[in-house]
Amino acid sequence: MSQSSYIADLLFPNVTATPIDINKRYPPRVLPAGSWVSRFAPSPTGFMHIGGIYAAFIARTLCHQSGGIFFLRIEDTDKKREVPNGIAGIVESLSALDLMPDEGIVQANPTPVEQGQYGPYIQSQRVHIYETFAKDLVARGLAYPCFCSEDDLQKMRQQQEADKVKPGYYGHWAKHRNITKQEIETHLAHGASFVIRLRAPDPSHDKINIIDVIRGELQMPANDQDVVLLKSDHLPTYHFAHAVDDSLMHTNLVIRGDEWMASLPLHVQLFQLLNQPVPHFGHVAPIAKQEGSSRRKLSKRKDPEAAVTFYSEHGYPVQALLEYLLNFANSDFEEWRVAHPFAPLTEFKLRTEQMGVSNALFDLQKLNDVSRNFIARMSAAEVYECVVAWAEHYQPGLVQLLRSDKSYSVGMFGIERSGQKPRKDLAHWSQVEALYNYFFDSLFEELVLAEDDMPPLSADKLSAILNGCIQSLEHLQDKESWLEYLRQFGESIGFARNTKTYKKQPDQYEGQFGDLMMVMRIALTKRRTTPDLYELISLMGVDRVKERLQNAIRFGLAVRHS
Repeated sequence: MSQSSYIADLLFPNVTATPIDINKRYPPRVLPAGSWVSRFAPSPTGFMHIGGIYAAFIARTLCHQSGGIFFLRIEDTDKKREVPNGIAGIVESLSALDLMPDEGIVQANPTPVEQGQYGPYIQSQRVHIYETFAKDLVARGLAYPCFCSEDDLQKMRQQQEADKVKPGYYGHWAKHRNITKQEIETHLAHGASFVIRLRAPDPSHDKINIIDVIRGELQMPANDQDVVLLKSDHLPTYHFAHAVDDSLMHTNLVIRGDEWMASLPLHVQLFQLLNQPVPHFGHVAPIAKQEGSSRRKLSKRKDPEAAVTFYSEHGYPVQALLEYLLNFANSDFEEWRVAHPFAPLTEFKLRTEQMGVSNALFDLQKLNDVSRNFIARMSAAEVYECVVAWAEHYQPGLVQLLRSDKSYSVGMFGIERSGQKPRKDLAHWSQVEALYNYFFDSLFEELVLAEDDMPPLSADKLSAILNGCIQSLEHLQDKESWLEYLRQFGESIGFARNTKTYKKQPDQYEGQFGDLMMVMRIALTKRRTTPDLYELISLMGVDRVKERLQNAIRFGLAVRHS
């Protein structure tokens, strides 16, 4: 037995399996040629960041375009930072955004549920697998135990800083790189804890050449650091675990943030040492935010829109948010959407070579514009169902109002929804109550007029206008007849038929037709801006409209301006 094999048995006495044994349990996938297999592999250490969702969305889209597989793996080896219900938060975020995986963790409550033949998909349940591969690397002389204490490592860092050399555990700085079996036996006999480190090439002047599917050809210095593979609790580091798991799960595409580019040489090296194909990598530019004259990464601490829950709580339609992210991914998506206004997103061909390498700038106003356009393409019935589904979680009082008369509520959302220029007032469902409150009598009664809401007319003139508006309700057979009646009525009490006439001789009139209509609009809605007044009145019905106009005469507008 070689010394390396002896050391491997000494460190891992209970590991009897070999990488060959493990690989037999993970056979090659049977998929069409050219299929991508990719994953989303978050840590359950905090809330879901929109940047992570962006990368997951890209990976999932590319997989499904190619007839491949997208899976969810939970990388939970950092137990100190893990948060309660962290896995549930990940699964719920993907579910809320219609990004559920084909394999992996597909349910989290009350306990995680897996789907697929390449699990376990939770890394803390795969420790025996990592130990098997770590033992094999030790046996092949490619890894070794390190018994350095934190104090040892701190002293090394201080000396490197003083000597002004590259920091890290490598070359002659690697204290236990050439440790003997006798020294290992002594440490173990004293109960010393150890980590397993990679034995990187030293010295190394090699370069790695790799094609990034987003950034093109990359050349970087090869890794020369003896990084930790297994920690003292035998949990793997991210670097080692992802290489082992992606190999066994036959991942051939890794989409991730560009903060991982510095680790690319190490990761390529690990796949090679494991005798596994190196997957294709694509490093996505992080989502940024403008702050003054500079840009910074979207921050979990500073920016509420960094959290996926922000979009659920505000009620952004899922597809609208995904459309916004596609604008980040491929700049020609917006042009495609204009040409295909009603096509599903799956018909857009996402291309990695068209993805930008500079930070995508998050703009909430742009998102709102995308969302308004998306909602404008929806039918009134679809809007109703979406608002009710959202409000059940966030505004139960609104649900009761909407369901009290479904036909009326659907009609409310249908005003100005057809035609070449559909209404675009809604960006997200949390705006519904504020924008549509006047349609509901109980909410309308709570609204308060501002002093300067009404045109500056006398109380008598306001009453005359409102009485004329009540009379106009007898002429609602068609819009033009109704408007003509009101124009003639307006002229009879001193209002010009239109703005052009009023501007020619302003001293001859009380105001113009728009002023008269504004009085009616405010009396019915207590606001100056609303959808088409004729459609609004037709939906509200004569009885409700008449009652509001009469109340405006009796209790409100005339008294306020007397």
